[in-house]
Amino acid sequence: MTTALTTSEWHARAKALRYATGHFIDGDHVAPGKALFPVINPATGERLCEVAAGTAADIDRAVASGRRAFANGSWRRMAPRDRMAILCKFADLIEANAERFAILDTLVMGKPISDMLNIDIPSAALTFKYFAELSDKMDGSVTATASDAFHYILREPLGVVGCIVPWNYPLLMASWKVAPALAAGNSVVLKPAEQSPLSALLMAELFSEAGGPPGVFNVVNGMGETVGSALALHPNVNKIAFTGSTEVGKLMLVYAGQSNMKRVSLECGGKSPQIFLRDLADMDRAVTYAINGIFGNMGEVCNAGSRLLIDKPIAGEFIERFIAKGKTAYRPGDPLDPSTNMGPMVTASHCARVVDYIGRGKKDGARLEFGGDTPNLPGNFVNPTLFSGVNNRMTIAQEEIFGPVAAAIEVDGIEEALAIANDSIYGLAASVWTENLNTAHKAVRDLEAGVIWVNCFDHGDMTQPFGGYKQSGQGRDKCLESLLSYTQTKSAWIHLG
Repeated sequence: MTTALTTSEWHARAKALRYATGHFIDGDHVAPGKALFPVINPATGERLCEVAAGTAADIDRAVASGRRAFANGSWRRMAPRDRMAILCKFADLIEANAERFAILDTLVMGKPISDMLNIDIPSAALTFKYFAELSDKMDGSVTATASDAFHYILREPLGVVGCIVPWNYPLLMASWKVAPALAAGNSVVLKPAEQSPLSALLMAELFSEAGGPPGVFNVVNGMGETVGSALALHPNVNKIAFTGSTEVGKLMLVYAGQSNMKRVSLECGGKSPQIFLRDLADMDRAVTYAINGIFGNMGEVCNAGSRLLIDKPIAGEFIERFIAKGKTAYRPGDPLDPSTNMGPMVTASHCARVVDYIGRGKKDGARLEFGGDTPNLPGNFVNPTLFSGVNNRMTIAQEEIFGPVAAAIEVDGIEEALAIANDSIYGLAASVWTENLNTAHKAVRDLEAGVIWVNCFDHGDMTQPFGGYKQSGQGRDKCLESLLSYTQTKSAWIHLG
């Protein structure tokens, strides 16, 4: 998907776009009340709009709507092929409304418009199509028993699923949670990040347009500490599907225990290592992947390859090539300009956080190779940054920065690389670059991460389970396993007499 529009044309369309700012409950938009919160355009620092600040009462209303829809069977008891047809139509409507989605997420979180059109929107539509096609493929089973019994196992939806999603991929991360929950026959209450609330409302509207029954897909906007906690604590919510920080992910587990022992799936932080060994086949290709792995999406990616673990014999040349390419590969600019590939940090406070981490890197003795500052632009921009001479004890090597900051660490062979890679509280993703088949398999076996790439980074399709080890979370997105996690089994034992 590409765009032929100019920057000025995108700005004109953004200015003319009208969008909802309330909630979406029981199949219809709910106008915002008096309690509002501002949404700021991070590329300009200007107030874009004010959105309804939801309350626990709004969560109660949305959950009740979802519970009614689940009880009356309008969705869960619909023939799976009919659910499939609605979800496929929904996916088509996402593609048909690509321009609206692209503008909304670009305005609220600064994602380059070209990324929205070529990555986020096609991937979101694909996610719904993939799970739609799995709607009629959740089989039960009949077991072998004694002749006086007949035993079968059913697979059923959970009920009401609360989805809490982040701001870095507002449409796509919502799709990763909502699509399998709906395909399994559940009702959904979606709580988008307060920084990026607008595209979720359009999603819910289009689901209804596609034929989704009222109450099946609800959206409540508001602060995490208010509506997020209310959703996670709600006794009539059967599962929380969360993507966000490790700190808040831990609270989801606490809330589940304090309420009704609801199921929880978590995709949290990361500090993903990219391991480059001395026998890699194509250094230029590896350097390009290293640059894209940390600077893509402004570094605001859970699995960003922020730690570059480089074998000592090639470290000097690798870093030289990274500097030569990386300095100009990503240039901050107007995200509504189709040529821009790096937008701003999502908020002024997050921008300050990233800049503070850069300061800590300098203080700890890491060598700043380029970047490390902010460009002369309005908004919350940070220049792409590379540190070399990093050791794994430094703050910039241990803590998730969630910005365009790469930390190069020299290692002596695969054993030290694996030890350093695993010396982290996180375990979301990792990569290894080598031509040795034994080394590759050893790395896959020994790396403590949920996703491993060999001689590439950030590749995959919808069959790939995405999720982490350790404090990067539990559960998986995408894939058949994700769909099944939104279901439960029921065992029926019939005595034949």
